[in-house]
Amino acid sequence: EKCDSKLQGIEQGLVMSKQKVNVAFIGCGGNARGHGRSVSNVEAVEIVALSDPNESSLTAFKENVGLSESVPTYAEHSEMLADVKPDAVVISSPHGLHFEHIMAALNAGCHVHTEKPMVCTVEHAKQVIGKVEETGLHLLIGYQRHLSPTYQYCRGLVQSGKLGKVHFVEAHQSQNWYRNQRGKWRQDPVLGGGGQLNDSGSHLIDILLWVLEASPDTVFAMIDNLDIEVDVLTAMSIKFDTGALCNISIVGHAYGGVQEDFSIWMEGGTLYLRAGKLYLQEKGGGIVEVAESEMPPGANKDEVFIELIRGARADNPIGAENGLRVIQLTE
Repeated sequence: EKCDSKLQGIEQGLVMSKQKVNVAFIGCGGNARGHGRSVSNVEAVEIVALSDPNESSLTAFKENVGLSESVPTYAEHSEMLADVKPDAVVISSPHGLHFEHIMAALNAGCHVHTEKPMVCTVEHAKQVIGKVEETGLHLLIGYQRHLSPTYQYCRGLVQSGKLGKVHFVEAHQSQNWYRNQRGKWRQDPVLGGGGQLNDSGSHLIDILLWVLEASPDTVFAMIDNLDIEVDVLTAMSIKFDTGALCNISIVGHAYGGVQEDFSIWMEGGTLYLRAGKLYLQEKGGGIVEVAESEMPPGANKDEVFIELIRGARADNPIGAENGLRVIQLTE
């Protein structure tokens, strides 16, 4: 009888793993196309509709992802949701539109994978969380670092307490955002919902809060917009409820690609992330690079989203509460 029960469980799992999932997209720019390619590679997942007010973005999405010309396209997301009734929606629209698009999708009975930041105000974040709880639908945010072996290792070590209490954290991010986004929606205060801090900086804020599992107690920050309407440079100092101190530097007018470093000083050692490589120094020892074999396995956020829908994954590693705490700090 136990064997029969186990076999039934395996068979049910196989059925769930192949459950057909129809996915629609709201926002079809360059970022969305990466999601489109990723989603298309998951078995029994079909992209059934696209929504974007820009006709060229819709055409480029189809060409880049390899979709049939017959896939319907819409200028208005509301019309798409009503006509197609997808199981799930991937939202990759301008930040300032996320709240409207998320709520519309949830109200239409769709699971949601939204790009970061989830929303741009604390009030909107609370409304989204309330709607997720009300509907029982899944909402996953595109903070993919929660699924990165490197950051999972950092979180695991910090939360284990093996090296004691965290005393100090330093984080830095720089990129050529000021010049590369000139005249685009990301530098529009309404569509972008803020500047560099709310854009790429959102990833840095999120991962620090997640690794530390701490809440800001006191925050002091200075920003410089240079000659545009939103912040380009941010210098932020935080005291967390754990007593840990933190300095965050967001530099949006650097040359070259994105650069990120962070350091976590604990009672018994230090973690250093430099140019994508992680180093550990324990008390009485030297600095040693952490081998990939010591890290947890990584995962793809689009695949995780589908697993949540199918019931193949019980925990949501990037739920709406993460979006709330990021905007609570940055708003």
